Amino acid sequence: MDPHHDHHAENGRHDGDGCGDDTNGPLPKRLRASPSPISAAEIRDEFSHHDPAVARINNGSFGGCPASVLAAQLRWQRLFLRQPDDFYFNRLQPSLLRSRAIIKDLINADDVDEVSLVDNATTAASIVLQHVSWAFTEGYFNKGDAVVMLHYAYGAVKKSIQAYVTRAGGHVIEAPLPFPVTSNEEIVQEFRKALELGKFNGRKVRLAVIDHITSMPSVLVPVKELIKICREEGVEKVFVDAAHAIGSVEVDVKDIGADFYTSNLHKWFFCPPSVAFLYSKKCLGSSDLHHPVVSHEYGNGLPMESGWIGTRDYSSQLVVPSVMDFISRFEGGIEGIRKGNHDKVVEMGKLLANSWGTCLGSPPDMCPSMIMVGLPGCLRISSEEDAQKFRSLLRDQFHVEVPVYHQSPKDGENDNPDHSGSVTGYVRISHQVYNVEDDYIRLRDAINKLVHNGFNCTMLSSS
Repeated sequence: MDPHHDHHAENGRHDGDGCGDDTNGPLPKRLRASPSPISAAEIRDEFSHHDPAVARINNGSFGGCPASVLAAQLRWQRLFLRQPDDFYFNRLQPSLLRSRAIIKDLINADDVDEVSLVDNATTAASIVLQHVSWAFTEGYFNKGDAVVMLHYAYGAVKKSIQAYVTRAGGHVIEAPLPFPVTSNEEIVQEFRKALELGKFNGRKVRLAVIDHITSMPSVLVPVKELIKICREEGVEKVFVDAAHAIGSVEVDVKDIGADFYTSNLHKWFFCPPSVAFLYSKKCLGSSDLHHPVVSHEYGNGLPMESGWIGTRDYSSQLVVPSVMDFISRFEGGIEGIRKGNHDKVVEMGKLLANSWGTCLGSPPDMCPSMIMVGLPGCLRISSEEDAQKFRSLLRDQFHVEVPVYHQSPKDGENDNPDHSGSVTGYVRISHQVYNVEDDYIRLRDAINKLVHNGFNCTMLSSS
């Protein structure tokens, strides 16, 4: 370990909770949690910076950060500006270690060195896929060996696979997942077929990229079962892209069994944007993981490389203890928040589907804190462009923020000339602690008004 690394370790020892003083002055003070559960009024205060005119039912895209955590972030930013040299050389690494240790316990990792903090899940994917790319270019993998991913993988991850794996000679196979989906077995069957295709003609499947919760359409994927199949079929490594997971579903990396696992902390875990963790199971190959931004800590392990990538704002990575304080104010903690969000998003999804005469995109047990709800077929959402324009219409005219998804009709579903029986559009609604029922009523009423007025998306295309 080089002297630069030792300098961080020796000059930043503080007490474990991030409060108090030492010879270099005070660390940012954390607000202590109230002994009584947080009230509805206090939740409103925590998120009063949200635009009150907008029904914000899209937590899944950018998350939501409470005011108490934003205040903690500001304290960290000011501490850096007060004395940058002291911050970088004495405070940064031990404070990042505190955050990593909390995440390590939350996800049940064996060692804090298995946890790195990075900007987002896309950065984590680049780290893993860069590692795979080098294996192809350096001859450890054969040209034409396969990487298997789900068809509904996040777009940026698909692009990363193209940039790192395809260019290096890897063969990419997509498992075409059904949607709407009615059971885990449908996903398992398609994944098995993709693995068989990957092993065709003696090829080896070097990596499987599996979503824990797909983004669009949103579905909870049976990751443990798919990883078990990967082990049985000789897949070398498994990377789980769980951008939406932590704070939305239970995450136990030892139980899940992936080699690499990433989740954003700014989506469902109340951190300010942007921050994610990357878990990499300790093994011989994990030491060859490197951050794509190379700086002074190159070669000292991914956690250290990720924790020193030049002059930048690290505050979103440092507020994890304050996030835990906020979460502790809720009855049941993070488990209580997860259950409350799931129960409410299912309730609101059913309310919308019943009002519109449509259906949910998957069973409730496959929907954590987000759920897909079919839109009336008479709206005639016939393309991704229609979906984007319709989303803008909801935002601009009705002040409702919700993603819209286009799903091509299956064979035989498009026989009705007025499209009334064919669901080709879905909204992905989220529920987070700041949401109230009126948010969803506004969406319900907006759609019903458009239907009543005879609106359809051909009117958008012609304007």
